[in-house]
Amino acid sequence: MMKKTMQSLVAAGALAASLMAAEPTKKIEVHGHRGARAMRPENTLPAFEYAIGIGVDVLELDMAVTKDNVVVISHDPILRAPVCSPPASYKGSMAVIRQLTLAEVREWDCGKVRNPEFATQTPVPGTKMPTLDEVFQLAAKSKVKFNIETKITAERTTKERALAMVVRLGLAPGSEAAKNAVDAMMAIGPDSAPSPEEFVKLVLAKIRQYHVEDRIILQSFDFRTLHAMKKIAPEIQLSALTTDGKKSFVEMAQEAGAQIISPVYQTVTPEKVKAAHAAGLSVVPWTANRPADWDKLVAAGVDAIISDDPASLIAYLKSK
Repeated sequence: MMKKTMQSLVAAGALAASLMAAEPTKKIEVHGHRGARAMRPENTLPAFEYAIGIGVDVLELDMAVTKDNVVVISHDPILRAPVCSPPASYKGSMAVIRQLTLAEVREWDCGKVRNPEFATQTPVPGTKMPTLDEVFQLAAKSKVKFNIETKITAERTTKERALAMVVRLGLAPGSEAAKNAVDAMMAIGPDSAPSPEEFVKLVLAKIRQYHVEDRIILQSFDFRTLHAMKKIAPEIQLSALTTDGKKSFVEMAQEAGAQIISPVYQTVTPEKVKAAHAAGLSVVPWTANRPADWDKLVAAGVDAIISDDPASLIAYLKSK
């Protein structure tokens, strides 16, 4: 009896080993949010260089368009403190990028001030806002991919919606960070970007110039740009960004015509991820920075995680 039991255990162990060999643990990709804004000024060449150096799989970044139709890298379609500091000659603390030429945008210093949200961020004074060209050039010798977002909206944000977003993002109501975020969101409107069709044409021209079609994910909250890109370049991967916790991931991806759903991380559940995978979708939540949150996302079976602190996320995943 004991001999048969031992034989069964050995057989079971062999079967388990063969299954593990046939189905290796799925790699979870790491997307450096705005490069790595926990460590370097966001959406700048120093942030992207740092992220590439520590081994991210994907650079996550945001795009705006200047008055002279240059695609630049900025989370907001406006220039504002503390992200970018105006030149001494400028009267005011905020400017719409679409109303400025590239030369005028580059009068602002986007590395001078440490973001108060990130005590670990190292300022890099004198840093100018980069162009999409410069990001592609920086990453030319690497294999890193790009998750690039069109900053565009069909309507101006109301104060009520901006305040609701601040709460959703976890910023303390009444804090300086919350106030800056509300001001920024309310300054954004349809005039902050070119039309969806023109926006994606400008972006696609750069993608094709640098031959990075197979390294690109185009993401947006405004699905008009995703549909516009799909029409002229169906080979480009698309990602639907969302904060909606009520609709299913599948439903939102279908609305966007996207292969990837990118939800705010608090809305991720194992059930939603399983349904998305069954529909052939990838799930790439944003922006999770704590091990407790990474634990939940890994357990839910996500395909990638967007984080402000990609080095810590990489170390965490290796430890698992």
